Amino acid sequence: MKASKTLDAIVIAPEKGEKPTNLLVMLHGWGANLQDLAPLAQMLNLPGFEYIFPNAPFAHPQVPGGRAWYALETSEYDGLLESRAILFEWLQSLESSTGIPPEKTVLAGFSQGGAMTLDLGLSFPFAALCSLSGYLHYHPHQQDVFLPPTLIVHGKQDPVVPLQAAQTARDELAAIGLAIEYHELEMGHEILPLELDLIKQFITAQIKN
Repeated sequence: MKASKTLDAIVIAPEKGEKPTNLLVMLHGWGANLQDLAPLAQMLNLPGFEYIFPNAPFAHPQVPGGRAWYALETSEYDGLLESRAILFEWLQSLESSTGIPPEKTVLAGFSQGGAMTLDLGLSFPFAALCSLSGYLHYHPHQQDVFLPPTLIVHGKQDPVVPLQAAQTARDELAAIGLAIEYHELEMGHEILPLELDLIKQFITAQIKN
């Protein structure tokens, strides 16, 4: 897999031209791209938030225009180390490019983007993390990591990422000290309006804290 050097991204400013006070970064899933989650900005409509939707660094092997954070064709997760390094550097640059510190930033992701969220999210003092239909691709250890409050939402009928993956993520992350808000919904591998309500309530509560 050959990665792009930087991450292209869609940036959506707060409505009414107000100066953003918080940042929501959303990572798309395997085979999607930066446009996939961008409509959620208007649906969530979080006051004072700027939204950033980056493209994953690798071209998807089967989907024209699709991107991937790493390969899922084999169990080796080819490209994960490179993708992790690129995303870490990009996340580290956000404060200087947006003026918004990690403490006022929420990192969220869907499916493979959720896995990247749970991975890189412990490297920064983020306000919160949200994993939507995601999973863990590593075993977390409590050593030199930040512990942002974390929302995990998963479909009971998910045919792509088994529900057990969400339960495992919940248990392993709680074991190292993360405060987890966990929901299992009657849905498949998707994002439904009820889930958006949960995300908005969770993020609003963390920002107020």
